[in-house]
Amino acid sequence: MTDPNIVSDLAKRLGAGETLFMGWCGIADPLSAEIIAREGFDACLLDMQHGAIDTSVAISGISILAAAGKPALVRIPVGDFAAASRMLDAGAAAIVAPMINSIADAQHFAAFTKYPPLGERSWGPYRTLPMTGLSAPAYLADANAMHLSIAMIETRAALDALDDILAVPGIDGVLIGPSDLSITLSKGASIDPGSSLVDAELDRIVARSQAHQKLPCIFCADGPRAKALAARGFRLLSIGTDQTLLRGAAKAALAAAR
Repeated sequence: MTDPNIVSDLAKRLGAGETLFMGWCGIADPLSAEIIAREGFDACLLDMQHGAIDTSVAISGISILAAAGKPALVRIPVGDFAAASRMLDAGAAAIVAPMINSIADAQHFAAFTKYPPLGERSWGPYRTLPMTGLSAPAYLADANAMHLSIAMIETRAALDALDDILAVPGIDGVLIGPSDLSITLSKGASIDPGSSLVDAELDRIVARSQAHQKLPCIFCADGPRAKALAARGFRLLSIGTDQTLLRGAAKAALAAAR
């Protein structure tokens, strides 16, 4: 059951041990995220890195998802940690940061997403406060636990620094980008998110995340893959993207008609 404070719902449910499935949305209209959210997904991610979503669409999408009763995650562009703070102020439940490859990257990310003493986030939660229903002092006390900071692991350097990244105060979990990971592990020879090279790393990532009491998360291209990886310990998993779901449904409907 979702919490009336939709901003804290994601962190509370994951903290209680639930495994959650999210939509992954890159179409430049937040209505696509709303449609997915209302189909029973636990949350939706708004993709500012590779999707067509800009700042205004992301801010609108956060509010639209909240109205649908679902928390929003936002994947920021590479290194755009100022955007992370803006999305948190707008009510995002979590920020996903791509290409976190070192302890320094992780510390810089956490500095923008957590208030002191964990970070240096600037005060200005103009939309988050009414969404949470909290007073300013109560929000300040709860914000660091309420908003999740999730670092993407996508490169050999990130794999080598995994324990250092997980140990950074203010990093709440890691999210595996299997396509980029497959490219780097094959030295650019192939893109195969289900490859044996990627698969060989997954159990270690889950184990190290659990050892640090952090969340292991992953992008999955479809439902069967999400089900299989949830069984292996991943706690927050995507199921495709809005574009792939739309294309798949369109293709299936056309094939049935013909």
